[in-house]
Amino acid sequence: MIELTLARIAEIVGGRLTDITAEEAATTTVTGTVEFDSRAVTPGGLFLALPGARADGHEFAAAAVASGAVAVLAARPVGVPAIVVDAPASDPGAAGTAGVLEHDLGGAGAAVLAALGTLAAAVASELADRGLTIIGITGSSGKTSTKDLIAAVLDPLGEVIAPPGSFNNELGHPWTVLRATESTDYLVLEMSARHRGNIAALARIARPSIGAVLNVGTAHLGEFGSREAIAETKSELPQSVPESGVVILNADDPIVAAMAEKTSARVVRVGRGPDADIRADAVTLDPLARPSFTLHAGGEQVPVTLAVHGDHQVSNALTAAAIALECGATLDQVASALATAGPVSRHRMQVSTREDGVTVVNDAYNANPDSMTAGLKALAWMARQNAGAGRSFAVLGEMAELGEDAITEHDRIGRLAVRLDVSRLIVVGSGRPMSAMLHGAVMEGSWGSEATQVDDADAALELLRAELQPGDVVLVKASNSAGLGALADTLAAEGTP
Repeated sequence: MIELTLARIAEIVGGRLTDITAEEAATTTVTGTVEFDSRAVTPGGLFLALPGARADGHEFAAAAVASGAVAVLAARPVGVPAIVVDAPASDPGAAGTAGVLEHDLGGAGAAVLAALGTLAAAVASELADRGLTIIGITGSSGKTSTKDLIAAVLDPLGEVIAPPGSFNNELGHPWTVLRATESTDYLVLEMSARHRGNIAALARIARPSIGAVLNVGTAHLGEFGSREAIAETKSELPQSVPESGVVILNADDPIVAAMAEKTSARVVRVGRGPDADIRADAVTLDPLARPSFTLHAGGEQVPVTLAVHGDHQVSNALTAAAIALECGATLDQVASALATAGPVSRHRMQVSTREDGVTVVNDAYNANPDSMTAGLKALAWMARQNAGAGRSFAVLGEMAELGEDAITEHDRIGRLAVRLDVSRLIVVGSGRPMSAMLHGAVMEGSWGSEATQVDDADAALELLRAELQPGDVVLVKASNSAGLGALADTLAAEGTP
């Protein structure tokens, strides 16, 4: 974060100082990072006291100061230097500070979270005035993978700040903004939503001069109710980009392409069709489903080979390329950066081949019908490249937040696994959606032991240990709540049983 005195921070967030004098606050400066985990606090930092699912951050305020924090941003006095903010009198969701987090933080949490957003907005505005380029990306799937690619292609151009993993809600978003300093050239931000207005609220914290919409699918369908409502929410990003900015739209997704009518900014279209401004053609996949293609832009072309896996990564790479070109990169620089930009965030299409010849595709962090389809297609492709030497195993957990469509969508994925000729479908979990996935596979023609359902990850691991042979390819995929990440990690680390 840029260096600010405690007095200035209190002024920005409308808080009051406790356990510190006004004179001390005027000379005490935050020189470190803002952290909500007391274990991550570094000297000169600011600790964010948030109530969590299992513990209240206020209880760790003293420990954070002992570790070097100069003060705490809190909802009540904590016995150490603090900036205390009051809970909002009205619904915090009206200001966009609630609704994205999985847990309701309550009034105290909403107050601290709102103050964090206010502080981040002030810092983002000051840095933007100094020349910082703020980049926002949204979409139903692929945000984190694309964010990692964007960071990679911008790295040769200057200092880049991007969130670790999927820090894309009203906590992770301002936390990422506050990682930026005077030396930061590019700030890359994911923007997620669980309700209408969430993306617009995040954009008000850090208004992007470049915005990108990847796709509109069925992630969070249970909360939004329809794909149209999801599209309306995603369109909040292009509407937030100023007229002087640029919006990158996926021309291969008609719903996304139509968002060109909702922005006053210049529009750049990416895709595989002839009307795209940044275009890919001659797409091929290697045996591990890493794409190669010809990248066309501005009348020039260059061959590109990606280090990430899956045909769906072509679209993500085109978005990253378009952003880098807007920031001044050459086509050759883009191609070179993409060639070495491997998976950064854990449990997202991480491909590893064990010593015994088993290939594990760890994509266990997130899942929705679109990303599940992409993962299964990549699995089927990899298995086919083994020329009969191995089999394909799909270890699938629940896709969360699909609402009334959960049964239908899980049934459809079960059927798709059979149509793609996946050798073995292992359905993990005992709920109705997972039973629907098994039922879909059986109804599509999966007989005998080709498809089976197990209660949990331990049972799935036991089954895999008994059946895997050299040359087999295993995809592990589910929403993070299913907890299959540890299964995939263990599986990848093991050799021949």
